[in-house]
Amino acid sequence: MSFNKNLINSFVNITSKAAISCFKYLGKNDKNLADKAATDEMRKNLNLLDIDGKVVIGEGELDEAPMLYIGEKLGTGNGPRLDIAVDPLEGTNFAAKNLPGALSVMAVSKKGDLFHAPETYMNKLAVSADVPFDATDLDFDIEKNVKNIADSKKKELNQITICVLDRPRHADIIEKLKKIHVNVKLITDGDVSGALLVTNKKYNVDAYFGIGGGPEGVLAASALDAYNCKFQGRFLFETDEDKKRAKNMGITDLNKKYDLKDIVKGDSIFCATGITKNEHVNGVILNEGKFITETLVTCKNTLINVVKKEVPAT
Repeated sequence: MSFNKNLINSFVNITSKAAISCFKYLGKNDKNLADKAATDEMRKNLNLLDIDGKVVIGEGELDEAPMLYIGEKLGTGNGPRLDIAVDPLEGTNFAAKNLPGALSVMAVSKKGDLFHAPETYMNKLAVSADVPFDATDLDFDIEKNVKNIADSKKKELNQITICVLDRPRHADIIEKLKKIHVNVKLITDGDVSGALLVTNKKYNVDAYFGIGGGPEGVLAASALDAYNCKFQGRFLFETDEDKKRAKNMGITDLNKKYDLKDIVKGDSIFCATGITKNEHVNGVILNEGKFITETLVTCKNTLINVVKKEVPAT
């Protein structure tokens, strides 16, 4: 299915309102309160839409998330059947401390077109569109991936920049990158935002490597698809409960390597509204009685844009 502009605009309005709902909690050192505000606002407005929606990636399962839980039905039921992936507040620590990088994020597809990712870790690789598809792979070692990227771009290794989430689990990756004199851009949080740095040369990031949340991988893949970037992911199931949950969601091959086409089929809408300023969009601004928001919105093969909105502060 293709999405009309009115429906796309409705989703932009929803992430914008969710972002605005966090504004009064910025810098209050209460990430849970900010997250709840964004979740409540997003859910309320999604339920006003004439859609037959279902949460495929949300705040968790019903027993751990009373709102926007996986499987929750959204909308009036009178409209297109849609799968919805949400992260009402990506970068909860950024919002709590009023630091750059907090976003309100949502991806939408027709029913069956978004992968139902379990709440577990995923090993990820995101690469800019100017690198041939077969030059990189999760099954290659770090050095091979980076050298292939450099060769394809006709650059020296010290001209390549790799983004990595700054976590102890990535110490080995970071050490290997430094050993071959590659530039490393470390981020403290914001898995989706980090992967999106490969979408434009202005960010000077050639690839994103490392382990992060599986649900965030699906959200990032929706946007990367519109930019023709490469994305691969492989889930990491560490416990028997993780494996059982995956099998209940229909995942039979626990070691499968997923390409972007496995994660996002057909068209999808991606919306990311800035809560605090980041590389992609400005954060929420209150000016002369109005909230001003910026939203990165993509729709595969049809739309990539930053949309500004003004909402009266009431």
